[in-house]
Amino acid sequence: MLMLMYAPLYQFMEDGHSITRYESWAPCGVVRLEIMKMEFYKVLNVDGSCYHGGVGSWLLPVGGEPGAWMPEIVGELKPCARGYHVLKLDQLVRWLGPAIFKVEVAGTGIEQSDKYVYRKARLLRKLEPWNAKSARLFACDCAEHVLPIFESAFPNDKRPHTAIEVARKFANGEATQQELNAAASDAFDAARFAASGAFDAARDAARATRDAARAADDAFDAARDAARFAARGAFDAASFAAAAADAADAARDAARATRDAARAAEIQWQPALLARIIELKD
Repeated sequence: MLMLMYAPLYQFMEDGHSITRYESWAPCGVVRLEIMKMEFYKVLNVDGSCYHGGVGSWLLPVGGEPGAWMPEIVGELKPCARGYHVLKLDQLVRWLGPAIFKVEVAGTGIEQSDKYVYRKARLLRKLEPWNAKSARLFACDCAEHVLPIFESAFPNDKRPHTAIEVARKFANGEATQQELNAAASDAFDAARFAASGAFDAARDAARATRDAARAADDAFDAARDAARFAARGAFDAASFAAAAADAADAARDAARATRDAARAAEIQWQPALLARIIELKD
């Protein structure tokens, strides 16, 4: 049997946004050239130091001008070991932190499921709308989006709903640290109660509200974790339907497809929400 081998090669142009994708099929020798536009981001501490591991600091933008190019990486690019790690919008939610920068890249790169790695990169500008307040409000929105999952299982338990309300008020300077701590504790208890009843979806939805109401100095991690548990809650809710339909193959397969679609929809919704919050323009 004749096997056709497929191998894509990515080359980023000097404008930092255009990617040339070469697609080839051997042995027939067919080659297709495709030009795409891509935008990249970097999560760091406000001073440019690394937030998600790594050492050193990035050169910050100054006076409205981009930061200087970071030293070019030589040798083999290795994710999590050698190279500049940057993110597309749909990967950004997983890596939220104190500061988000728009990034320019150049040269060849490696694509991973949760990040990209390049030889050359520089910071273009800091996305100023992203701060502790907007991070907590993002966490509240993610939790609220899956709150109906919890309330459908426990319609009389208002603790997660109250936790979201208090977290919003705290973000807007209308609630105290003590009120926030109490709301987070109540949401944690609601999640633990749901777990004791084997309601995985309701538990994860409650955990999302708990994270939205986390400590005042933990807003950025709260945003990341609330989004993660919201996606898990959507997945678990549809997983329950898949399990309930297990007696019939056709119904089971349909329910599992619904489960995967629910998680995918939540994962797509969150970056779109984040883009609106930090005022990204197409």
